Amino acid sequence: MTSSGSPYARFRRALATGNLAMVRAAAAELPQVDLADALEICALMADVEPERYERAALRWLARFTLEGRVTLAQVALAVAALETMRADREFALARLRALAGVRGAVAGPAPPE
Repeated sequence: MTSSGSPYARFRRALATGNLAMVRAAAAELPQVDLADALEICALMADVEPERYERAALRWLARFTLEGRVTLAQVALAVAALETMRADREFALARLRALAGVRGAVAGPAPPE
């Protein structure tokens, strides 16, 4: 390990800077990017590279549906939140974190089963 810390610590610091190029470089050092971190990258892309956001959002949505047991209602809520990411980032992130089961997320209303 270098004096700059673990690859994951470098990745988290890069996310905190909001510098997408640094985030991509740090993410390339990781064996994998988990769903929660992929969401943070997606949100950053909404701000920094809006022209590439939709593709990133679709990739995140695909992972969300494949990596967990989700309902159609949860997928619909995720789509709605992804669509509002650029207009209301904090709401969208809170909703998506809750849907993805990210620790510390603020849960919204539970979807019907």
